[in-house]
Amino acid sequence: MLFFTRTSCSLLLRTPLHFLSLLSTTASSSSSFSISMAATVMESNFPSTLVLRGKSTAENDFAQSLKHNNTLKLPENGTVSVLLQSELDKPLEKDSFEIDLFMNSLSTNRFGRFLLWSPRLASTHDVVSRNFDEIPIGSVCVADIQYKGRGRSKNMWESPKGGLLFSFTLEMKNGRVVPLVQYVVSLAVTEAINHLCDKNGLPCVDIRIKWPNDLYLNGLKVGGVLCTSTYKSNKFNVSVGIGLNVDNEKPTTCLNTFLKEVSSLDYKFRREDILAAFFCKFEKFYDIFINQGFEALEKLYYKTWLHSKWFRIDYAADRGLLYRKRMKM
Repeated sequence: MLFFTRTSCSLLLRTPLHFLSLLSTTASSSSSFSISMAATVMESNFPSTLVLRGKSTAENDFAQSLKHNNTLKLPENGTVSVLLQSELDKPLEKDSFEIDLFMNSLSTNRFGRFLLWSPRLASTHDVVSRNFDEIPIGSVCVADIQYKGRGRSKNMWESPKGGLLFSFTLEMKNGRVVPLVQYVVSLAVTEAINHLCDKNGLPCVDIRIKWPNDLYLNGLKVGGVLCTSTYKSNKFNVSVGIGLNVDNEKPTTCLNTFLKEVSSLDYKFRREDILAAFFCKFEKFYDIFINQGFEALEKLYYKTWLHSKWFRIDYAADRGLLYRKRMKM
């Protein structure tokens, strides 16, 4: 089954994004849908802030320059203002993403080191894709709330507090392997959760990958991935978006609800820890993927697969196509 389509020079991987309160543009007109749409419109009119922070002194200097030069492409309605973290003049709201906690937990060389955070955004994916040339490769945008998250088939996703909602950037040269990046991303999510469980003496929270890259826990969907790519100057600019239900159990379940059922320990997953662990895993897996190919990760990937062993993924390197098909026994 071919699962990506090419439009002009833009490659869209057919994957879901945030698993929360779908607002489909093709949905029938119902009272509940109308109320949800009205709430979304109201959200879009509220002013918000985009906070910049780097891990190193050089990256913080870049943040200052980015703000000073006013080069970020933001929504045209002017409802989003840009601040440095050092310019925040009041404590953040309860349950806001803790920037310092994330940065102190991060131990990467490239990914996640430049952060754009907002308490409320239309779409983290739009921020990184529209500013691909303005921000460093590996930059991440995080939002506490999304009211117009991007998904497949031009669906819009409304994501309340409690989810880990983020997008980051990649630059790749070999277009034939670009479609495989989504598998590396999904694997890094599952392994990040496994790492946190092992580190904190927790029972296994066994997140599984449903092809192509939905994330399932205990038979219920808890997240997903969106990858988009544009071709420019002999390179593919890839924007990766991830949504994961961490502390918001509706409409299905979330990591902390499941953890409470299987563990008596007083521990809760924190979005900041998950994001830092994700980038640590992804940086490692991405280097393996680029230098050795996806084959070097296949064994670990299939251990996290939700599907029957009778199915596998085939990659036709000469055509750059991905398929799911029955295995020959």
